[in-house]
Amino acid sequence: MIGTLSVSLLALLSISLPVGVVLFLLAFGIDQFYSSFPLIRGLGNMVWSSSKSATLIAIPFFVLLGEILVRSGIASRTYSALDRWFSWLPGGLIHANVATATMFSATSGSSVATAATVATVAMPQAERLGYDQRLFSGAIAAGGTLGIMIPPSINLIVYGFLTQTSIPQLFLAGLVPGLLLALAFLVVTALICAIRPDLGGTRRVFPFIDMLKALTELLPIIMLFTLIIGSIYMGWATPTEAAAVGVAGAMLIAALTSGITWKMMEASLLGTIKITAMIMLVVIGASFLNFTLASAGLGRELQEFLGSLGLTPFWTLLVIVAIYIVLGFFIETLSLMVVTIPIIVPLVLELGYDPVWFGILMIVLIEMALITPPVGLNLYVVQGARRSGSMSDVMLGSIPFVLTMGLMVAALIAMPGIALFLPAVLQ
Repeated sequence: MIGTLSVSLLALLSISLPVGVVLFLLAFGIDQFYSSFPLIRGLGNMVWSSSKSATLIAIPFFVLLGEILVRSGIASRTYSALDRWFSWLPGGLIHANVATATMFSATSGSSVATAATVATVAMPQAERLGYDQRLFSGAIAAGGTLGIMIPPSINLIVYGFLTQTSIPQLFLAGLVPGLLLALAFLVVTALICAIRPDLGGTRRVFPFIDMLKALTELLPIIMLFTLIIGSIYMGWATPTEAAAVGVAGAMLIAALTSGITWKMMEASLLGTIKITAMIMLVVIGASFLNFTLASAGLGRELQEFLGSLGLTPFWTLLVIVAIYIVLGFFIETLSLMVVTIPIIVPLVLELGYDPVWFGILMIVLIEMALITPPVGLNLYVVQGARRSGSMSDVMLGSIPFVLTMGLMVAALIAMPGIALFLPAVLQ
């Protein structure tokens, strides 16, 4: 059944059907051919039960927060400020791309939104200052992936919802790996451009007084991050309530800095509706698919397969990592999470691994999927913001950052404390 499911999934995705629709079609097919009783009769109850959780309300709030930051111009001003602080390094403005993505990730919760924001404001600069289009584009795509690691993260919320794992603990666990990954991107960029200075474009040095003045443009993002994460860990708000507080804070900052117009709010709300509807269709479709898979015995079949290999827990974990890397080439990231979590996570827990730690490990693997062809969403987002050039440029430029993520996977497996240190200290 595993082979049939994989082939069917790839075939349906290849004809450009929406991912949520594909998940429902697969569920109906499994129900028809593998289940002993008609599960479709419970579809209405399944749709309701999988979408009524208060935890999921955080998703549209975080999406709206990101939309407001982009459309009010706060993100553009943040990028300009970081340009003044990082453009003197080998690689120049490429470092500002990663730094902006890191700061924007700390408020948006979405990798695609982060990549789209940075690409929109950065790509014109690359063409004007003579940067290598491949490395510049690849850095934006890679930096955008930090949106699902650095809290608040929509994907971590979904993981916590599906596995009943503490979302505040997941947020804490994702902070250090996310920042380390951002730092690693900066180091990799500097090394490449030190070896090949022609790839790094024009290095610019700004007067120190201008750099100090630019710090004021970073205050809105820092304040929002402190407001959202601080309210969670001080016990003042749940993640859902903190998301709502974050939206209120973003609107207040937008009103004080650039003003709030009806056109801006209309575009923000419309963007939020579109993104949230897509996410919820995937979550609901995956919930029904997981229900049918469990009824058809796929979880038992996978357990028997891994058990028949006779591997130790460590080698079994490496097999699971390899499965995620391969599936990430072909399956959209949120879909990959919600389809595999109910099957894989119970196996991982049986092996004795921590669910919080595995959640962070999975997020890094999902980040890799965002910048690996043929279905890497961030690659298409960045390419869409370019005025010229082929898709292969973005793909080639992302290779150093994919390898860097691979090193982070190895580091998390070798040193779980990278993810578990903060939750243990602040528990």
